[in-house]
Formats: sequence, C-alpha cells, structure tokens
Amino acid sequence: MSLSPELSIVIPLHNESGNVGPLIEEISAAMKNFPQVGDKFEIICVDDGSTDMTASEVRQARAMNPQVRLVRHKKKLGMSAALRNGIRRARAEWVVTIDGDRQNDPADIPLLCNLAWSKGKSGRIMAAGIRTNRRDTIAKRLASRFANSLRKFLLNDDCPDTGCSLKMFRRDDYLELPFFKGLHRFMPALFKLYGHKTVFTPVNDRPRLRGVSKSGYLTRGYRGFFDLLGVIWLIYRTPAPDRGQEDIG
Repeated sequence: MSLSPELSIVIPLHNESGNVGPLIEEISAAMKNFPQVGDKFEIICVDDGSTDMTASEVRQARAMNPQVRLVRHKKKLGMSAALRNGIRRARAEWVVTIDGDRQNDPADIPLLCNLAWSKGKSGRIMAAGIRTNRRDTIAKRLASRFANSLRKFLLNDDCPDTGCSLKMFRRDDYLELPFFKGLHRFMPALFKLYGHKTVFTPVNDRPRLRGVSKSGYLTRGYRGFFDLLGVIWLIYRTPAPDRGQEDIG
C-alpha cells in the first residue's frame, strides 16, 4: 500500500455481511480505473459493533488487498462515531465517505473527486452526492423528503439530500467540526458555517440487495428534531471562523 495515498475511503458498517466484500471490490475497481487516484487509495472499514460476519469478510478482503484496513467498535456507537473514528485514522489528505449497504455507487466517487479537485487540491470545499431515482420504500422517501425540506429551510444549507452518505472533503477540515451524535446528517450546514464551499451533484441510488435498513423512521425523526435544534443553536452561537495570521517578525 502506498505510504501517501491520494484518497481515503471510509465505510461505516453495522451488520453488512454479504455487502461489504462486493463493495470493496467495486471501490477498488472504480479507483484503479480513475487515473487521478490509481492504486493510491485506502479503504477504511469501520465495524460498528456488528454481530454477524462483517468483520470476518473485511479480514478476508484485507488478505487479498493490503489497501483495506479494519477498525472495530466493541459495541454499536452509531454512524457519526464510526465515520469519526475512520476519518481520524485516514492517511490521505482527502476523504470520501460511502454507505456500507451498497446503495451508494462507487462508480460515482471519481465524479466527486473531479468536482472537489476542479481548482486544485488545496481548496476548502465539500462535494456531496444527491441521490436520483431513489430506490427506497415510499414511506422512507417521504420521510426523507420532509426532513430534508425542514432542515434546508431552517439551516439554509442549500443541500436537498443530506442523507446521502457519498461525500468528499479534506480530513483536517472535517476534524475541525464539533462532534456530536447525528453529525453526519448536518455536515453540509457545518462545513458552510466553517467557511467551506459546498457543491452537490446527482449520483446513482441502488436498491438494497442484502440485509435490512438500520434506521427506524420514528426514532430517527425524534433524534433528528432535537439534533436540528442543537445545530440551530450552534450556528447562532458560532462566529464566522477566524484562523488568525501568524506574526513571523
């Protein structure tokens, strides 16, 4: 594995046996066919307290591909914590996050790279996918549409689909953000608050072929509402970031 990968790809996983192996293969193929990255990437799988064979399947993939890494939680901590712990271990300057259920299409990762790197690799920018032709149930699509509309109206984050996990940003920029459970649902608003440009592009959405969804509408809606109130307070109480300028004499 390259000591200086161009890209770290972080996958949060909870009971995704049957999905994670094929997903790793798809990601590897997409990157190796993308000249700007080639074989200079790593895949960080974060097993968030799975009780199935998820970790074993990641180890099998790692035995065949040294670019695969495994981080394990002894108990389930949630998606935001899984993303945080994976991103903290990233070796590359730039990070892509992608769901472990294979509904995000790895073939869209180069699209995000081209969008984020269009003006060089030093920009303060987050590129995110917007799912088209959603393959979820009607109830899940309606719940997501309502939540996205409410959040977009109250936070003015310009993002019509913050629930899409396919996102790209600089590691250090992400680690400047305040951490809390549910952070992953409010990243566009917080990146914007911290002075970053946010750009969005349509991406493919695929049906789940194995396993079951880990989110319940009522529980997610209840927690999301109180998280939303907290983020509104945070935005109100956070001044525009000023990083200062070093006086070198």
